[in-house]
Amino acid sequence: QVQLVESGGGLVQAGGSLRLSCAASGVTFSRYSMGWLRQAPGKEREFVAAISRSGSNTYYRSSVKGRFTISRDNAQNTVHPQMNSLRPEDTAVYYCAASPLVIATITADFGSWGQGTQVTVSS
Repeated sequence: QVQLVESGGGLVQAGGSLRLSCAASGVTFSRYSMGWLRQAPGKEREFVAAISRSGSNTYYRSSVKGRFTISRDNAQNTVHPQMNSLRPEDTAVYYCAASPLVIATITADFGSWGQGTQVTVSS
């Protein structure tokens, strides 16, 4: 079981940037693809971004393409989404998640989750 701990959330004005971090432990990190998902109040959890085991492939939901960039460091067992040009609709709890699949883009394909970190974007 992968243990995941997120950090880096906070309050930012619209147009600002945040860089989240997720530290993994308990497993060989490079054997897992990683993803970030988010859940806003009253809404279902949704996919945001994913990165393959090696980091060579990335995927994004359409609304964040060009604004978010996901990266990973397999030596440090970390994964980071860099979030730029943030919008109020990006406000949510952001979750780091791990999947044994080569790449995962739906909630059901992620087997391990962090506790989440709050991102609030003010208008």
